[in-house]
Amino acid sequence: MVSYRDRQSQWLATCPKGLESLLASELESLGALDVKQTVAAVYFAGTQQMAYRVCLWSRLANRILLSLDNFSLDSVEQLYDRCGEIPWEQHFGADKTIAVEFSGTSQLIDNSVFGAQRIKDAIVDRLRRIVGERPSVDLKNPQMRIQARLHRGRVSVALDMSGASLHRRGYRSGQGSAPLKENLAAALLMRAGWTDIATSGGALIDPMCGSGTLLIEAAMMAADVAPGLLRPVFGFHSWAHHDDALWSELVTDAEARRDRGIGQFNLDIRGYDANPRVLEAARLNIEASGFDDHLRVALKPLDQFGKASGDSGLLITNPPYGARLGDAEQLEPLYQKLGAVLQKNFHGWRAAMFTGNLDLARQTDLSPSRQYQFYNGTIPCKLLLFDDMRSKSAQIRARLATPAPVKVLSEGAQMLANRLVKNRRRLAKWLASSGNDCYRLYDADLPEYAVAIDVYGGAFHVQEYVAPASIDERDARQRFAEVKDALANYAPQAKQATHYKERRRQRGDDQYQRIDDKPSQPLIVTEGDARFEVNLGNYLDTGLFLDHRPLRARLADEARGKRFLNLFCYTASASVQVALAGAASSLSCDMSNTYLDWAARNYDLNQLSPDRHRLLRVDCLEWLQPQEDGESELYDLILLDPPTFSNSKKMQSALDVQRDHGHLIRDTMAKLAPGGSLYFSNNFRKFKLDDLISRQFAVANITASTLDVDFQRNPRIHNVWHIQRSAGFQG
Repeated sequence: MVSYRDRQSQWLATCPKGLESLLASELESLGALDVKQTVAAVYFAGTQQMAYRVCLWSRLANRILLSLDNFSLDSVEQLYDRCGEIPWEQHFGADKTIAVEFSGTSQLIDNSVFGAQRIKDAIVDRLRRIVGERPSVDLKNPQMRIQARLHRGRVSVALDMSGASLHRRGYRSGQGSAPLKENLAAALLMRAGWTDIATSGGALIDPMCGSGTLLIEAAMMAADVAPGLLRPVFGFHSWAHHDDALWSELVTDAEARRDRGIGQFNLDIRGYDANPRVLEAARLNIEASGFDDHLRVALKPLDQFGKASGDSGLLITNPPYGARLGDAEQLEPLYQKLGAVLQKNFHGWRAAMFTGNLDLARQTDLSPSRQYQFYNGTIPCKLLLFDDMRSKSAQIRARLATPAPVKVLSEGAQMLANRLVKNRRRLAKWLASSGNDCYRLYDADLPEYAVAIDVYGGAFHVQEYVAPASIDERDARQRFAEVKDALANYAPQAKQATHYKERRRQRGDDQYQRIDDKPSQPLIVTEGDARFEVNLGNYLDTGLFLDHRPLRARLADEARGKRFLNLFCYTASASVQVALAGAASSLSCDMSNTYLDWAARNYDLNQLSPDRHRLLRVDCLEWLQPQEDGESELYDLILLDPPTFSNSKKMQSALDVQRDHGHLIRDTMAKLAPGGSLYFSNNFRKFKLDDLISRQFAVANITASTLDVDFQRNPRIHNVWHIQRSAGFQG
C-alpha cells in the first residue's frame, strides 16, 4: 500500500463563496504549496501532515479533499467505469460506512442523485470484487465521504478528510434565530483587522452578539487556539492511511499553544443582546469553548449601550437585516440607534457591520471606509468597515456652511488656474457627449508645473512628475505649492476631496513617491454604464486607469457572446465593461489579493455573476505555461496588459516587459481561439515590439485610436497592439 506520510499530494480546500483569497493566504501561512484559487475552493499541495494541519488549524475551510481522479465525461457508462478503476480498497475497507455527494449536471447526467448512485455502485462493486464484501451506506453520518463534482464536462472525485464540515468547531450547543457559521465569522474578523487590533491590546465588543460566535472566534484567534481542537472525529480517522502518531503530535502541540494562549489572555471581549434566550445560548457556547473566565456577555438593549472601555478596539456586529427576521422598515430604528451609539461613544475605534441590506446600513449616517462582499448562505451581504465615526450628514452640512478662504495667487499659480479653466472649456462638449465623470484635466501643459491632474466625479487626483536633476529641490517644492493654490482657486468646493502624490529626491539618484497620507475613503464613479470603486489617497494608483478608457470601450464593442481573458487584470475594470456588454464569460487573473478583492467589489457594484465572470489569483507567467494534459481552455478575446517590471516575491521569476514580451505574447496566443483577438498593452515609453512577433502574427499598432481627447497631449502614455493569427497559422 502506498504511504501518504511523505508523499506530496494534491488537496482541495472548499469554503463559502467570497472567502477564497483569505483561505489561500491562510493555507500559505500554514505551509501549503502551489496554492491556486478557484470558485468556492482553493487547491494546494502538501504531505499528509499538511492536510492534518489544515484540518486542525484552518479557520476558513469547510472541507479538505484528497483528489483521486479527474476525467472528461463522454458517456454515462464512463462515470461508473472510471470510478470503478479507483483503488478504493487502498483507502477504506468494507467495514466502513460511506456516502457519496455529487454536485453538478450536464446533458449526460441531469440529476445529481443519479450521479451519486452510479459512483456508489462503482465503489461497492469494486470492493465486493476485490475483498469479497461491500460497505454499507449511511447518508447521515458516514465514516467516509466521497465528493464528486461535474463541471464543464469534467468529473473530479475526491475523498473527504474532514468528515463533518470544518466550520463545526464543537463548541456550539445553542444558537439564535440566524447564527453565523463559524468560518464566516472568522473571515469577517480577519477582514475587519482584528488580528492587528488584538496584538496592540485593543478590545472587542459585539452589541448584538446572539449566540456569541463572533466573540468566541475572536478569542480563539487572539489566544492562538486551533479551531479543530474540540472536534472529536475527522474523516481521516477512518482512512486506511491514517497516522495516529502524526495526528497526536499535531494535537499535542496545538494543546500546548492553547494552554499558553489562554493562560496569557488579557483582552477585553464583551457581548450584549436584548434577547435572554439567545444570551443563554451564548453563555453555554462560551463555556464549551473554554473561554468562560475571559468573555463577558450581558443582557442589554442597544439603546442602553454605554460608552466604550479603552481608547481603541473593534466593534463588530451582525444585526438583523430583514431577510429572515422581519420587515426591513421595522429595523430602521435599530440601525439608527447603532449609528448614534458609534458617533457618540466610539471615536478612535473601528466598527464593522455585516449586513445584507445596504439601505438599512445607510440609516447609521456613517460613511464606510471599506467594504467587502460575502455570502451568508445564499444571501449576498457586505461587511462595512467604519474608521470615521463622524455623522456623514453633519460633515456635508459643515462643508456647505464653510466659505472657501480667498487667497491671492502668484503669477505662476494664476497662469495655471487660467489653464485649468481653458482646458475644462475645451473638454466640455466631449464630456457632455461621452457621459464620463472621470477624465484628465491637465497633463504638464505648462513645463514649469509638471503634474497630471485627473478628475474623479467631484474629486481631484494630482500626481507630480519626477523633476529633472537640473531643477532645484526648493524650486520644485515652491511650484508644487503653487499647483495646490491654483487648484484650490479653480475648485474651492473640492479642497477636502483633492489628493496629491509628490515625488521627492533622496540622496544620490534614488527616487521615491510619497503617498498622500490623508485618510481616503473609496469613491464610486461611472464610465458609461459601468460603476467603479476608486481610491485616490491610499495607493499609488487609483484603481481605474483613465487612459485605457477607449480600449475598454473597444473590448466591450467586440465582447458580445465571447469568452474573455484578462491577464494582469488589476481591478478588472476592462472585465466589467466586457461583462456588461454581453460577454458569454470572463476570467480575470492577477496575483494580488488587494487587486482581486477590489475587482470583486467592482463586480458587486455592477451586479455581475461570479460564476460566469471569474476572478483567479495566479502568477500569470506560470499560468500561461502549457498544461501537462495538453488541454487548455481557449478564449475569443484577450487583454494582455502586463506591468513594465515586476519582481514580486510571489512570482517564480521577475518580469521585464521589454525583455519578456515575445514569450509572453506567444504563450498568450496559445490561449486564443481561432478568429479571436488579442490586445497587448504596456506603459513602457521606450518600448519596441519584437520583429519576430510581427512576422509570426497579424499585428496592428492601434495606440493612436486608444487615446481620448483628454490624453492626446501625451501620446506615449501607453502602447496598444491588436494581434491576430496570420492566415495559415498552425499554433
